[in-house]
Formats: sequence, C-alpha cells, structure tokens
Amino acid sequence: MITHRMGDEPGSTQDAILFHLKKRGEMSVGDLCEALGITAMAVRRHLTGLQNDGFVESEIVRQSRGRPSYRYKLSQKAETLFPSGYQNLARDLLEAVREQSGPAGVMELLKVRNQKREDRLLARVKDLDLAERVEEVSRIFSEDGYMTEWEKMEDGNFFIFQRHCALHEVASEFRQVCALEPSLMEKLLGTKVTREKYMLNNDPVCGYIVHSV
Repeated sequence: MITHRMGDEPGSTQDAILFHLKKRGEMSVGDLCEALGITAMAVRRHLTGLQNDGFVESEIVRQSRGRPSYRYKLSQKAETLFPSGYQNLARDLLEAVREQSGPAGVMELLKVRNQKREDRLLARVKDLDLAERVEEVSRIFSEDGYMTEWEKMEDGNFFIFQRHCALHEVASEFRQVCALEPSLMEKLLGTKVTREKYMLNNDPVCGYIVHSV
C-alpha cells in the first residue's frame, strides 16, 4: 500500500501508474502498457493493488464491436498523495479569519493575497505577446504545483488546464480560493479568461479558456 506523498519523479511502477493517470485523466490497460513499457499482466497486477488500496477506480466502456473495455482513473483518495503545498497552514489561517470576520473576511484576505501575487508576477509577463504570456502563466502555476499545460485551439483562443490542484483540500472547504484564480489569470494575461472545467465539480481538470480577442 502506498503511504508516502508523491515526489517529483515516480519511485516505483505503482507511482508511475498514478503519475500517468494524473496527467492523462483516464487510461486503458493498453495505454498504460505503452506508457510504461511493461506487459498487460504486470499492469493489471499493479492496478488491482491500487484499486484494493482505494487509489484507482475503473469504469466499463461499451464499444460498438467486441467486448467492453475498462478505463482507469484516480480516486479522490489518490489526490492526497500528490504535493499539496502548505494546506494545513492555509486552512488554519483561513479558519481563524472566518471565525473572526466571517466569509467576507476570508474573501478580503484572499483579495489582498491575489493583489500581492499580481504585483510580483506582472514583471514576468511584461512585453510578451499573448501566446508567450499563456506559456509563462502556465509555468507560474506549475511552479506552484498545479501540473499546468496549455494549447492553442482552432478558433485562435488558448486553453490552460491544471491536472492537479495544489490546494485541493483547502479549496474544498474555502471555495473563495478558486473564485479569484480567473481574475489573477486575466490580470497577467491581459485578456478575458473563462473557467470551463472545475475539479470541485468532478471534472478531471480545472480548465480555462483564454480569449484572444
């Protein structure tokens, strides 16, 4: 059974499976065989162990031809294995503010923090075009543990998506943490940002459309 937090690099085959599922969202046994370079029997053995420990879930995908196949994804429990930043400290501080000043006080504190981050980070995107800003903002969030990627869409807009929430436990209790994230992105990118995917709504990622016009 896995009892450690995940590091920067997988230390075992089971760790590698968790990393790939975290990055891809859902995968079949065949997908994992290709990614890991091991046999289907070995993949199934590790998946069985991870399912027994409650870290992986499976669902049947019915196909038009042939037998149904299984696809695998991380469970909610598995989120606790990934880096979570200073979640205990953050939760304690936010709980203290809420006790003293209520939800409005929590939002005010987070607005101050957002402004400080904006002031500090604007220098990193200064004089960059939009595509370069998208790349740099994705890098900024990845540095904070959000496993962030981006792509340019056919309509000319961009899509930024986060495969991991570094403050998942805190955000589950204090959704104000998430409320200000699009605002910070907008300030750094200099354009409208719309949240399209949200982990707390059971989406596999948090995803944002960056509007090019």
